[in-house]
Amino acid sequence: MELVVLAVVVFLALSFDFINGFHDTANAIAASVSTRALKPRVAIVMAAVMNFVGAMTFTGVAKTIGSGVANPADLTNGVEIVIAALISAIAWNLITWWFGIPSSSSHALIGSLAGAVIAGAGTGAINASGMVDIVKALILSPLIAFAVGYTFMIILKYIFAKSSPHRVNKGFRTGQMITAAFQSFSHGTNDAQKAMGIITFALVAAEVQDTMDVPFWVKLAAALAMALGTSVGGWKIIKTMGTKIFKIEPINGFAADIGSAMVIMTATLIHLPVSTTHVITSSLLGVGSAKRFSSVNWGVAGRIIVAWFITIPFTVIMAYIVFWVIDNVFY
Repeated sequence: MELVVLAVVVFLALSFDFINGFHDTANAIAASVSTRALKPRVAIVMAAVMNFVGAMTFTGVAKTIGSGVANPADLTNGVEIVIAALISAIAWNLITWWFGIPSSSSHALIGSLAGAVIAGAGTGAINASGMVDIVKALILSPLIAFAVGYTFMIILKYIFAKSSPHRVNKGFRTGQMITAAFQSFSHGTNDAQKAMGIITFALVAAEVQDTMDVPFWVKLAAALAMALGTSVGGWKIIKTMGTKIFKIEPINGFAADIGSAMVIMTATLIHLPVSTTHVITSSLLGVGSAKRFSSVNWGVAGRIIVAWFITIPFTVIMAYIVFWVIDNVFY
């Protein structure tokens, strides 16, 4: 029975990773597709490959996810908690994808795991210091990305102020091929590890293993799920990210991609989970503001920001309810 329940956890975690892939693919390639630096199908294949490579490269974020919210070894019903968290996070991802809102898969997973832990073991089971570190990273990273995107765009405007717009756009359209690949790689290094972390959390809770070291099969499965999800693509979110925030030109897309990828990679190297969606969107907003403040569609930006703020509270509540249902119906 325990193996069957663990199989359910793995299935749900990989489903979350797959959905995360097609939900967040748009974030990594929206700028390069909207400026026609890459054809959509080429961009998606490239993103899938680079997501896989990135996912296979690091595991530090997985360990933070697996132990930052709560200690799985202390939970007698840890597997049940993980199932509730994953159902909640998947539901939120599908809802926001359906409405074309680039919300955060990371926020959804963190909020859901916290809500399920509270429902299953009480608030005392939450790792307060680890949770604070994770929330700090989730809050600060978009602000840093906005500043980095804004700064990059100001520098590029100054350097190319007297150059021919046609030549500049042609050159940066080529550059976007590289930055979109870097963006996709960085996405894989951070986002795919969240599924790895949640599976490892369940393995420790079920006493299958003693440490938060990610098994190779978990790493490979999560990387493949992310890559397959990426290959499906998320066209509704590409439309929002690539056309509705502001009119993106190749130089803007280049600045936004390189800025956000640097922020994500820095977070990965210090083992902190960040919302790649928030980081990429904030970088785009920073670049748009540097281009011309009035050129940004702040109405659309406002809707996205509202989604950011409501994700964690809503998913905490959703996961609490899902756990209650599972606990009363199946246990």
